[in-house]
Amino acid sequence: MSDLFDEYPMLIFALESLLALFLLVFIVVWTSSGKKKAARARSVKESQPEKPQ
Repeated sequence: MSDLFDEYPMLIFALESLLALFLLVFIVVWTSSGKKKAARARSVKESQPEKPQ
């Protein structure tokens, strides 16, 4: 494995950049799904009629 990095020293930077890209996409998807869940819960709550007391 170290021979591979000795032969291609920029390979570790390419792997690191791919990992950073994956983390960025994961964080964006994670946060946008949270917003969708909150909006869905809010719309369900608004569509339910309030119970008279």
